[in-house]
Amino acid sequence: MHVLEDVKDATHKFYELPAEEKLKYSKEQSVTNSVRFGMSFTPEAEKALEWKDYLSLFFVSDDEAASLWPPVCRHQALEYIKSSETVVKKLLKILMNGLNVKEIDEAKESILMGSKRINLNYYPKCPNPELTVGVGRHSDVSTLTILLQDDIGGVYVRNTSSMKWVHIPTVNGSLVINVGDALQIMSNGKYKSVEHRVIANGNDNRIYVPIFVNPRPSDIIGPLAEVIESGKKPIYKNVLYSDYVKHFFRKAHDGKATVDFARV
Repeated sequence: MHVLEDVKDATHKFYELPAEEKLKYSKEQSVTNSVRFGMSFTPEAEKALEWKDYLSLFFVSDDEAASLWPPVCRHQALEYIKSSETVVKKLLKILMNGLNVKEIDEAKESILMGSKRINLNYYPKCPNPELTVGVGRHSDVSTLTILLQDDIGGVYVRNTSSMKWVHIPTVNGSLVINVGDALQIMSNGKYKSVEHRVIANGNDNRIYVPIFVNPRPSDIIGPLAEVIESGKKPIYKNVLYSDYVKHFFRKAHDGKATVDFARV
């Protein structure tokens, strides 16, 4: 429990830093692509900017994190990533059983969770919340996303039956688990990635801390052999994961349209 509270506290501390200190980690100033501070999602492609700031930390190694991640939050972010690994492995074991994958060997583990990224997201109080969004509607490109919320709320998911937006309530000490596009593709559509959004808020500053559990950028993802060995027709092709991610980031949030990039 202290791990969750510590990373939330560290997120607040990062955003309390002077602007010039945070900007050291911006696209223009950061010494590495693994650490990126920014605002909105893809500003050059959006009609209306999203009302958020984010610090994105791609985990390469303990040594790189120790030398390049912001000191005010590096230890807490690392501890949160490492503490989540047991939960992630248990979830993936259950999900793989549903796909006739009896054992997650080293190769399977690599493609399911070979890389991880943690975001420290900050949604400042918005003077005109009806004019914008915190985060536009989208599904994640991950295998799984592990989301830690504060107690203010604001995350909505799309109910695929009614197509209505449903608020995800906050429960102290809980995590929200999303299936991402990579798992939808690898399961040949049996598991569906979750379309979600965050609304802007006129009353409070909010934070969210997601961990994105991903294939490695160099991995080729497509329907797993165990899924299509019974003769099921693949509905997704094999794609280089880094190409899929680049496609996601070169446009504004647009619901679940990204997954069509991998459709046969």
